[in-house]
Amino acid sequence: MNPNQTPTQDGPAIDRAAATRLAEQTVGPVLLPNDDGYDAECASYNLAIPQRPALVVGAAGIGDVQAAVRFAAEQCLPVAVMATGHSVLSSAGAVLINTRRMDAVTIDAEARTARVEAGVRWQQVVEAAGKHGLAALNGAAPTVGVVGYTLGGGLSPICRTFGFAADQVRRIELITADGRLRVVTASEEPDLFWAVRGGKGNFGVVTALEFNLLPVHRIYGGTLFFAGDRAAEVLDAWGRWTAGMPDQLNSSIALLQLPPLPAVPQALGGRMVVGVRIAYVGPADEGERLIAPLRAIAPTLIDSVTMMTYTAFAAIHADPPTPVPVEDRSTLLREFTPELVDAIIAHAGPDAGSPLTIFELRHLGGALERRPRCGNAVDLQGAAFTCHAVGIGGPDRAEAVQAHLSRVFQAIRPWSTGRRFVNFLTASDATSEAVAEAYLPETYRRLAAIKASYDPTNIFRATPAIAPA
Repeated sequence: MNPNQTPTQDGPAIDRAAATRLAEQTVGPVLLPNDDGYDAECASYNLAIPQRPALVVGAAGIGDVQAAVRFAAEQCLPVAVMATGHSVLSSAGAVLINTRRMDAVTIDAEARTARVEAGVRWQQVVEAAGKHGLAALNGAAPTVGVVGYTLGGGLSPICRTFGFAADQVRRIELITADGRLRVVTASEEPDLFWAVRGGKGNFGVVTALEFNLLPVHRIYGGTLFFAGDRAAEVLDAWGRWTAGMPDQLNSSIALLQLPPLPAVPQALGGRMVVGVRIAYVGPADEGERLIAPLRAIAPTLIDSVTMMTYTAFAAIHADPPTPVPVEDRSTLLREFTPELVDAIIAHAGPDAGSPLTIFELRHLGGALERRPRCGNAVDLQGAAFTCHAVGIGGPDRAEAVQAHLSRVFQAIRPWSTGRRFVNFLTASDATSEAVAEAYLPETYRRLAAIKASYDPTNIFRATPAIAPA
């Protein structure tokens, strides 16, 4: 090997002289494996998928992104993009663009819009919008990056009321495979505008998004926690209860096995519990009336459902704020039946010996179903619930967690639509077949055709990849 080349985990080595020339074109750092700062620059939220790219660029602005994309094209390497790494795939052998330094947020309260740069996290947007009595269709966790979440559709805690986050996007600033900065809107490059909203990172690197905000300042929200030995009863009652709920009532249910840590309430740690998450966009008295049947199921361990400012949304799901090793799997369910409850309890319930930390179902429908046909590439047609299961633990637990995930999802397969939600595709199951299952056949064909127009060499394939037609 040439002494001026740095070995990579996968793929050709990058010539250090070439990396030095790239560094002369950027403001942010350009790092090769074994360089000081490389590991910190590649650190992501999901510790189970360590990032070992051929080269990483800590992008400080649009020019850095353009330089990195052009460099990758010259080197015949794929481009990977990371802001937080919550749903990151492997970047081995790729040029990784870390966008976390691009973190500006601008709120136009009069127009009810937000403009965010590529590395912004949802908590920044929610806090800035909340000062004006406005809300975004943010992710359930405050540390999730805005761009990646939105490009995959975006199911917010209030999605039944207002639809997908992708539906609210007005303007996209995008670096395509030719290194060109494009302004993409419904009137400027409409095919690309359609495809990027739902097509994840397949069409370029988004450097900024502009989207609508909503006049929501307070919600009736929180979580009802029940003992795990009431899991079957609570699941069955919740499933029947969702059938009559208005669009303003958003909910999910999760079987939780949380570790006995100081940050976990004593009543919940070290045991299985059932959490029913509530986000009602309306007055407290009406919200209280609507969830009264849930409160009547069984005594609660904790009942945190109350009127709250929307900026406190993170308390509803209470996802871990710090990086953790995650193994997960997902599917979409067409219906909720007593037989489904039996299958869940048998494989993920209190007596199943399950290693899973979270087994969650989210109620869909409402505004998610009342969307313009072909408005964008996001489509969960035929799905009434999402199902997402997570195991948290180090490498010594990964194999057991993955094996159990396979058993659980095989057991609930009769209730699956056979399709996926692209934002929940993981490194272990983001195969070409699984990515195709995230779209209707005609949607996938259109995405592949647009991919061929804007990225014919498939440089943006370190994502749930759509092959160019």
